[in-house]
Amino acid sequence: MSAKDIFHDKVRRALEKDGWTITDDPYRLKWELTTLYVDLAAERAIAAEKGDQKIAVEVKSFIGKSETADLEQAIGQYFLYRWIMDIQDPDRLLFLAVPETIYRQLFEGVKGEILLSQGRLKIFGYSTEKEEVIGWKI
Repeated sequence: MSAKDIFHDKVRRALEKDGWTITDDPYRLKWELTTLYVDLAAERAIAAEKGDQKIAVEVKSFIGKSETADLEQAIGQYFLYRWIMDIQDPDRLLFLAVPETIYRQLFEGVKGEILLSQGRLKIFGYSTEKEEVIGWKI
């Protein structure tokens, strides 16, 4: 099993503050003989007649030497997990959780429009200080 991201527990608490119930920590995916681990899985009731909303969350800190290299690694991991989840758990949405600074720098404005233009990447930003979700890009 891979090591937890340094902000893992902060994101978990942010999701709980946002009304999510953590169901798996980590969320396991089987890929033939390999087991992959998405950081978290969560659910919350959206309305009695609509049932539960289910998500999986891959937490990223973006503390490496290169923001671009961190982004490449995060997006590659995100889409590998998403492709597997499309088969194994198609009702669960996958999100990439990124710190507030990265959320604002990379996912708002022109850069964000490019990264999110295809509607395939879903992210949310989190505050490491307040341990809160600061915004969703769906």
